[in-house]
Amino acid sequence: MDLEFGRGMRSPQRDSWKTTMLLAYQSLGVVYGDLSISPLYVFKSTFAEDIQHSDTNEEIFGVLSFVFWTLTLIPLIKYVSIVLRAHDNGEGGTFALYSLICRHANVSLLPNRQIADEELSTYKLERNAETVDKTSVKVWLEKHKNLHTALLIMVLIGTCMVIGDGVLTPAISVFSAVSGLEFSLSKDHHEYAVIPITCVILAFLFALQHFGTHRVGFIFAPIVLAWLLCMSALGLYNIIHWNPHVYQALNPYYMFKFLKKTRKYGWMSLGGILLCMTGSEAMFADLGHFSYSAIQLAFTSLVYPALILAYMGQAAYLSKHHDFYSNSQVGFYIAVPDKVRWPVLVLAILASVVGSQAIISGTFSIINQSQSLSCFPRVKVVHTSEKIHGQIYIPEINWLLMILCIAVTVGFRDTKHMGNASGLAVITVMLVTTFLTSLVIMVCWHKPPLLALGFLLFFGSV
Repeated sequence: MDLEFGRGMRSPQRDSWKTTMLLAYQSLGVVYGDLSISPLYVFKSTFAEDIQHSDTNEEIFGVLSFVFWTLTLIPLIKYVSIVLRAHDNGEGGTFALYSLICRHANVSLLPNRQIADEELSTYKLERNAETVDKTSVKVWLEKHKNLHTALLIMVLIGTCMVIGDGVLTPAISVFSAVSGLEFSLSKDHHEYAVIPITCVILAFLFALQHFGTHRVGFIFAPIVLAWLLCMSALGLYNIIHWNPHVYQALNPYYMFKFLKKTRKYGWMSLGGILLCMTGSEAMFADLGHFSYSAIQLAFTSLVYPALILAYMGQAAYLSKHHDFYSNSQVGFYIAVPDKVRWPVLVLAILASVVGSQAIISGTFSIINQSQSLSCFPRVKVVHTSEKIHGQIYIPEINWLLMILCIAVTVGFRDTKHMGNASGLAVITVMLVTTFLTSLVIMVCWHKPPLLALGFLLFFGSV
């Protein structure tokens, strides 16, 4: 690890407005690709279950309501407003939260509290953990050694799930985008073309990684920007042209009506809705590559509004085209006008390649943190930026991820199964993050335990 990088690390508070804007633009290509391509498969995965559609549109409005409130509560309020503040001197992810807790409470089973480590790492103690007034929760945590072990195991499970998501997300993203060829090819050609094309694109994506986050961000950011603007335009067109009253579905009452009407199948379909927030954890894991202010600016000003418009546009189209439910064609492309379908397909494939970048960069970051805490075998870490310490590339992990991604694509051959596996990984790591953040609220931020419990129960239950 280069010590100069550690000492000269950019502080989020010192970011100038120009730097923040530049980092926000770059973050589109690295952090938000995953979140921005979720409209490709959310509705298709949700309606994969046996849900009968009615003329009242309660089903499609219920799903839209679920998607809207999930996006609002998890990425916008939980991550952008709260969790991203719990960074460890600029680094994000489950290990960063663990490291932060360990330096405010004596619960570590790993050597990150040694003076030598503090000298060598980017870590900096804001106050001496021993001299702070000890709260009852902190005393209880430090007293029970079994809790130290349980905490570490939980962090390791969360880390494993992020790495697992790093295998599944690129596969499902690229596969979903390439699946749009079904409207242009015969069924026989479509079956033989999709898998090889997906594998070639995945290999190309991982071959680009050695250029580093900085260059990849500049290459990919225009694609995501174009994709977000394209989705917004399509969403607005579908809302105005098909159903201007679709905004009524934002009423949470539609969620209750959806579950009441669809019962068991409605509960089963919630796994598909979960996919609309799959990039949220990558957003936190990639914090070291950018800054809190840049990630917050990009999400609130562009990504969030574009996603809401995209989902509302799809729902508006489906509310007037009930015939698509009979043959399960509830994918993204049916709501795209024929005249622009090919350009949108090409842009979607490019965006899906970019979408995989978020979790790949996050996987590099989290494995580097694991390695620095002696929880991962030693691997070569290449720093790809002279200015930003967190921008790294790990060759061995990169090629291993590529092999696993291609194996998953060839093995599953179906977005529904890939989505279920990805959903399991995402929900596990989100539960771990929620629990660790509630500890940070009490132990590091010295907030009342009731506030931390409220955070844990509210976001844990979602």
